[in-house]
Amino acid sequence: MQEQYENQEEGQIDLLEIIHVMLRKWWLIVLCGIIGAGALGVYTKFFVTPQYSASSTIYILSSTTNVSGSRISLSLSEQLTADFLLLAKSRPVLEEAAEKVGDGVTSEMLAGSVVIENPTGSHMLKVTATNEDAQLAKDIANTMADVVAKQVAKVMDTDQPNLMESAVKPVAPVRPNLSKNIMMGGLIGVALAIAAIVLLYMLDDTVKDEDDVRKYLGVNTLAAFPERRKKRRKRVS
Repeated sequence: MQEQYENQEEGQIDLLEIIHVMLRKWWLIVLCGIIGAGALGVYTKFFVTPQYSASSTIYILSSTTNVSGSRISLSLSEQLTADFLLLAKSRPVLEEAAEKVGDGVTSEMLAGSVVIENPTGSHMLKVTATNEDAQLAKDIANTMADVVAKQVAKVMDTDQPNLMESAVKPVAPVRPNLSKNIMMGGLIGVALAIAAIVLLYMLDDTVKDEDDVRKYLGVNTLAAFPERRKKRRKRVS
């Protein structure tokens, strides 16, 4: 019982000592945080290519849309919206859109840079294109929306969906987020500094005072002599 109490006390002392060491090294922690924030900020600003996103929206179905000469209900239109979503991601649609966009754009590039989604509870398809060229992102989004609308009308033999919102040229990149990366760099720098301080403390087995003698060697000290600093005597000329 006594030994367990001593171990708990020793653990508390170690934790307090670590906190005390970190407080003494606060300037190093702050410095590492500043360096980390600056380094990641510079890397983000000058070495990471900005990516721009543009979106267009098409309205697929009304409450009574003509499909093969008949009217459909809202419940059936929900299923058709899911079918249209799959159709919008099909290879023929991507190939036709890539051909119309030009500029060396391929269907494989579109497959990796275009996201088509159906907002929950709606009969709309949102086409979002991401590219390092803001103008090209806009052109891809609008072209994809146009091709999807025509393919839906052709394959499903239904009315051509209406374009609700055309994509516009984005003015700001969606990534990278400079402010977020600067903050992340600062946190990484602080974390590394704290980890290094704790590691060096744990590896430091030098005996500094009588408490260390008792803790590391398991013996009590008989006496402690204070350190005396030699004072320089002034020479009398």
